[in-house]
Amino acid sequence: MNTADLGLPVDVPSTALFTDQYELTMLRAALKAGTAGRRSVFEVFTRRLPDGRRYGVVAGTGRVLDAVENFRFDAGVLRFLRERDIVDGETLDWLAEYRFTGDIWGYPEGEVYFPGSPIMRVEGTFGECVLLETVILSILNHDSAIAAAASRMASAAGDRPLIEMGARRTHELAAVAAARSAYVGGFATTSDLAAGFRYNIPTVGTSAHAFTLLHDHERDAFRAQVEALGRDTTLLVDTYDVAEAVRTAVEVAGPELGAVRIDSGDLLLVAHRVRQQLDELGATDTKIVVTSDLDEYAIASLAAAPVDAYGVGTQLVTGSGHPTASMVYKLVARAESGEDGAPLVPVAKKSSGGKTSIGGRKWAARRLDSSGYAEAEVVGTGPVPDDLADRQLLVELVKGGEVVAREPLDAARDRHAAARANLPLSATQLSRGEPVIPTEYVHEGSGS
Repeated sequence: MNTADLGLPVDVPSTALFTDQYELTMLRAALKAGTAGRRSVFEVFTRRLPDGRRYGVVAGTGRVLDAVENFRFDAGVLRFLRERDIVDGETLDWLAEYRFTGDIWGYPEGEVYFPGSPIMRVEGTFGECVLLETVILSILNHDSAIAAAASRMASAAGDRPLIEMGARRTHELAAVAAARSAYVGGFATTSDLAAGFRYNIPTVGTSAHAFTLLHDHERDAFRAQVEALGRDTTLLVDTYDVAEAVRTAVEVAGPELGAVRIDSGDLLLVAHRVRQQLDELGATDTKIVVTSDLDEYAIASLAAAPVDAYGVGTQLVTGSGHPTASMVYKLVARAESGEDGAPLVPVAKKSSGGKTSIGGRKWAARRLDSSGYAEAEVVGTGPVPDDLADRQLLVELVKGGEVVAREPLDAARDRHAAARANLPLSATQLSRGEPVIPTEYVHEGSGS
């Protein structure tokens, strides 16, 4: 397993310390109590979507699989835990042999989800499952938040491509994960070369204002770029005077100029003026790319503008105001005892303040209306109703500790496009609203 696939520096030996200390202290106490080996079921879900959002997007599943596979306590990690006196000798011995041997089921990457959806289910002993809580949540919460923002932006953009360019606005490793999630959510390309290298995402990029300012004249900068990159390059035209820059760009590159980029000003007004000017100069095929702190609302406002592509940075990598998906990882069932074959019993937190959960190992299915569109997210325990048997959402990801569901990133991207298209049309509305379909619960023996 190459840790570079996780977006990690190659000298990071494992993902085992991407966790909170209390995971290890719980393990230590459970080992002492003799309960660490009890069969347990944990589920990842969110109690609510971010305010106003109509659906969520599952992203990061592939990174979770890599993280679980590479969750190993090597000598350096064990030494750190011993020196800090975080765990005792018995626990250190247990960790030295740690390998996840359980099963993981989950919504496939790119699928949409709703409040209560069992997005991921982790089954095994309590000890091996509890250690994975933090790393699974950190990946799914970040990546799903970015993918949801990307999906909304892709809906607003329609057929116009989106460029992810937020690397300079976030942590360098988060930038790689963000580019991956944006691609799942519908973005076409990224400016981040690490994301291109690790995940085979198409990359793009030409020049910034600094390149124009470097030269004595704007014409010199344009000529140098065209000579180096060809006439189909994208020239940045708002360093000085936009109209003069567009004229110069066409003179230098000819009507074969690939595109011009606008990064400031009233984008709606400027885009119309630039389109008219390009057409008058004979550059009718030259495209217009706009950037400048765009979000889904700004993109939607440019729907009637002669814009061919959008570049999005800050708002994307911060989840467009919602940088986490608020997912939790909760124990929902555990064996009655530590004996082999002991039956599972549901468990759930019961407290005030809106943080209750529903016990029991769950399945999920999406019911369709007569037109074939989603009308409800059905979550239940016990047998799956016959009419929902072929609409189940969870797939096996890890079996007996072995990853069984690796797939190309394009598969997740295509799945998301199909899942979003299967939602009611109101899912694409940017106005605030409730989840586009309700979540219905079917409890074992309830018949409803």
